[in-house]
Amino acid sequence: MKKEKRERFVRLAVKRVNRAIRDIRLIGNLSNRAVYEYTEEDSRKIVRALQKEVENVRARFGGPGDAGDNEFKL
Repeated sequence: MKKEKRERFVRLAVKRVNRAIRDIRLIGNLSNRAVYEYTEEDSRKIVRALQKEVENVRARFGGPGDAGDNEFKL
């Protein structure tokens, strides 16, 4: 049973974190002023919302987290 829970956690974590990283990178593409028009307030709101959610995740896991720019793996 313990092994099954671990395997399920690893499978879902890798899939979900990689999807979140991909989506965050896509949000970053919105910063291209040649293609999009936005205000500094717009960009601050986006960054604040993302930071808030990362802090919520960090709190749920109970740790300071680890920053990195590579593909997520367990």
